[in-house]
Amino acid sequence: MGSPGRRVSANQPVASVQSIENIELQSLQRFSSGFAELDRVLGGGLVAGSAILVGGDPGIGKSTILLQALAAVSADHPVLYVSGEESAQQMAGRAQRLRLASGGLRILAETRVQQILPAADSERPTVMVLDSIQTFHTDWLQSAPGSVSQVRDCAAEFVRYAKSSGCCVVLVGHVTKEGFLAGPRVLEHLVDTVLYFEGDDTSRFRLIRAVKNRFGAINEIGVFAMTDAGLREVNNPSAMFVHQNSNPGSGSIVFATQQGSRPLLVEVQALVDASVLANPRRLAVGIEQTRLGMLLAVMHRHAGISLHDQDVFVNIVGGIRVIEPAADLATVLAIASSYSDQVLPPATVAFGEVGLAGEVRPVQNGLDRLREAQKLGFKRAIIAEGNRPKEQLEGLEVTSVRNIGDALRC
Repeated sequence: MGSPGRRVSANQPVASVQSIENIELQSLQRFSSGFAELDRVLGGGLVAGSAILVGGDPGIGKSTILLQALAAVSADHPVLYVSGEESAQQMAGRAQRLRLASGGLRILAETRVQQILPAADSERPTVMVLDSIQTFHTDWLQSAPGSVSQVRDCAAEFVRYAKSSGCCVVLVGHVTKEGFLAGPRVLEHLVDTVLYFEGDDTSRFRLIRAVKNRFGAINEIGVFAMTDAGLREVNNPSAMFVHQNSNPGSGSIVFATQQGSRPLLVEVQALVDASVLANPRRLAVGIEQTRLGMLLAVMHRHAGISLHDQDVFVNIVGGIRVIEPAADLATVLAIASSYSDQVLPPATVAFGEVGLAGEVRPVQNGLDRLREAQKLGFKRAIIAEGNRPKEQLEGLEVTSVRNIGDALRC
């Protein structure tokens, strides 16, 4: 006789448990999105049966790039674009403005899940875009579209459809003022891949970053430029982020970052100025604010540079966000350069993590970063001793340092 707490029906089949060694692995079915940069972020292309969540600020280009991608995919696969925000006429007008060859692109303007899923069963698309998840609703709930329960249940329905049908489902989500995807954070756990669209309103460049990917690397980025004809890929993003100035000023140096599998050169700028405030300002754009405060304390303790009465501003040019500690050394050099008003040697690149004891620690993929700098014509690199390459890189003088004191004397 079973215990009172058990709720197992006598007619319910028992779940099949397997040994992991006996499970036959199947290769992923991938196909191109039509953009090499987007394929890179996805880990090699779209995966059949996967669920992808794309987030970004309103107007940044989410709908534009997905419409372009579907138009490209429609040449070889059936596709469906479901819009809950725009009418079919508006979608057709957008495709015309973008001059898309969209003969195979199918459009559905609908917000009810009970209407969308039967239409998808009829169309049997290989890729289906749902724009945006906040506009859809299911009849099973009485709450308004965009509520937590509606967003969660609608997303769960679409994810189940992706897994059961083999269709690649792309959900579009809005971003709040705090920079998070609107709605419950559980959406990020429901899907296989989460992509964020990043970019400055004043810049025509856009970045797509993978923050979760079950089929590829995270923190991979794709770089695009917004044009009158939609988004276009940027083939050499390092050249885009590095400003080649024949007469550079103080407080500027180039940093070699690693974004996923791609080395990327960006310009770090710093401005140090006498403060008239009781509490001097510390402002960081593109790097962590707390990391800036730590670096200033290390400079004071181990390099004798006191900035307690100075405003300090640090900016990563181009609107890119750097989350790795490899930017520490370049940030320290840029701050010291601005404070002393001494221009750093031209065509110099730097990277390395700075510890609390003032030591400069090696970072991953040091050789790839150096080769990227060499390819773009840089003449000198300041790096950690642990990143010194075993081979000589032609045209690139490598200076290795053990601590920030050695770096500031270079």
